[in-house]
Amino acid sequence: MTARHPCPPAPGPLEDYAARFDDLFFSLAQRRGFREYLTGLLAPRDRNKTLTCLAGAVPTAGAGGPLVQRLQFFLSESPWEAEQVNDRRLELLRKQEATAPHDGGVIAIDDSGDRKDGTATAHVGRQWLGRYGKTDNGIVTVTTVWTDGRIYYPLHTQPYTPAHHFDRGRADPAFRTKPQISATLATQGKEAGFACRAVVADCAYSTSDDW
Repeated sequence: MTARHPCPPAPGPLEDYAARFDDLFFSLAQRRGFREYLTGLLAPRDRNKTLTCLAGAVPTAGAGGPLVQRLQFFLSESPWEAEQVNDRRLELLRKQEATAPHDGGVIAIDDSGDRKDGTATAHVGRQWLGRYGKTDNGIVTVTTVWTDGRIYYPLHTQPYTPAHHFDRGRADPAFRTKPQISATLATQGKEAGFACRAVVADCAYSTSDDW
């Protein structure tokens, strides 16, 4: 077997964390992209949801820079499995004494929306975006978080797909409401080893009688 090429390390103690994911990536470019992505998320930058700010580049004008392009490829084209990476992240949280889940915690459910222009992007649609307090064109993601009031961290996420994306709308067998998605995610969290004394959500989810 050919020896792996060494990867440029992430800054400071972040390298020790990043190295624990190396076996999930098969190329040097992927391992480097993962480190650059983590660094961008944790660095004190505004709007770290944009590729240019993740890469520390000038907004808009820096979009064609090599680091931005590498991140673009890593996040949208490179063939690595996001679920495997998330499973490893949760495994590390379970093993650390400071973050290990226990029966006194809760799994909290919420959804978050972001504006998105156009109609071609997967999951996009005109819907309620709680972050902005209004209905607008955007993408909504349902998320579960584990917390005991002292610490909190995300568990799983899944985008909500509006009914108009399905041939039969809300009657389509593949369509799932936000409460249905949230129930699946809560079960997934418990099966992954994140014990809890309750599953909590805001009033929007309590309107579902079968939740």
